[in-house]
Amino acid sequence: MMVASGLEKQGWRPHHLVLAAVLMTAGVLATASAWADMFRIAWVDEECGHALLVFPAFAWLAWIRRGRLRLCQPRGQWLGTFMIAVGWLIWSIGFRKQWQPFWHGGALILVLGTFFTAVGTDVLIQFLAAFAVLAFLVPVPSLVREAISIPLQGRIAQVTQTICEALGMTVERQNCLLTVHGVRVAIAEACNGMRMVFALILVCYLFAFVAPLRGYVRFLLLVLSPLVAAVCNIVRLVPTVWVYQEYSQHTAEVFHDVTGWVMLVAAFLTMVGILRLLRWALLPVTHFRLVDVA
Repeated sequence: MMVASGLEKQGWRPHHLVLAAVLMTAGVLATASAWADMFRIAWVDEECGHALLVFPAFAWLAWIRRGRLRLCQPRGQWLGTFMIAVGWLIWSIGFRKQWQPFWHGGALILVLGTFFTAVGTDVLIQFLAAFAVLAFLVPVPSLVREAISIPLQGRIAQVTQTICEALGMTVERQNCLLTVHGVRVAIAEACNGMRMVFALILVCYLFAFVAPLRGYVRFLLLVLSPLVAAVCNIVRLVPTVWVYQEYSQHTAEVFHDVTGWVMLVAAFLTMVGILRLLRWALLPVTHFRLVDVA
């Protein structure tokens, strides 16, 4: 009751929530084909499966910032209307030209615009970290993925081979292909880490914004997130090579898939380790202003 009373003093009324729901529903229906395609890709494409984690991540980021609602008033709705126009333009260009990133991204911008048309810009400003995570919904174009994965694949395969040989394993490498006991290891395709790299970066993003960290610390964690993703994939691949060497190919493939999700926990623990290192160096890492925590 006290929270509701506080929101009423800020000018919030039930019709704001109703209007937001109606406008967002209309926006999703208008761009339904793009939304259906995004979720289809997330479901069938392992390299885009991280999109299934986005809405839980959004809910978590928004919940821990719920106290910021007291700083928001329903004003500045013009930005939402502008976003609708921009989103519709981008979506329509993507639809006509068959540019998938425009088609998907425009749909996302349009639906967000419908929401901000109802609630205003204060909500966007105070919950920016939560809304920014929704960008992970848009599938990364294949050309961009290949531009990242091809050099990353070779580097990770090389490092994995070096570590495995140092540990006494016999591993052959031809470009990006690892071979164990004459068997071309199925992890060669996954050596680029693309199947989990964006999920790992998403975990790093969450860690950076769920804790009351200083701005420079968040920036550092975000910058280091691709490196953390690469290291986690190497940590995952080295024991996978050993399993390929000691057990059947089916067992090794199952081990490889399972450890992919274990690496999400490893990425989280790596972020914790970075913070502990900064504290050990006596650097200010956190702040305790309530508005930044809640």
